Amino acid sequence: VQLVESGGGLVQAGGSLRLSCATSGFTFDDYAIGWFRQAPGKEREGVSCISVGGGTTHYADSVKGRFTISSDNAKNTVHLQMNSLKPEDTAIYYCAAGRSRFADYICADVWGNDYWGQGTQVTVSS
Repeated sequence: VQLVESGGGLVQAGGSLRLSCATSGFTFDDYAIGWFRQAPGKEREGVSCISVGGGTTHYADSVKGRFTISSDNAKNTVHLQMNSLKPEDTAIYYCAAGRSRFADYICADVWGNDYWGQGTQVTVSS
């Protein structure tokens, strides 16, 4: 099983980044895929999740209206489009897969997810 994140980087406040999570080794449709982030000194939190088979999405309140999650089922890849970035969005962003049809469930049960990527750094300067 592999989850490989890409697309992180340094951006000014107000800018945009698009993260991608390429997955392999499991049945994509049976899982929900989520983006999580961890800032220095803070707990890992769910940012946005999508249930590929269930067709549901979930967003943390802090990113609603700014971030959009989507899946490319042909490529077993999940994207996170991040717009209007703020310095408080600075963190390491991880993607994870949990065997559930409910996006909100895997976003809430952070450490219950089955597979994790290595993470990608997102830094937003003020």
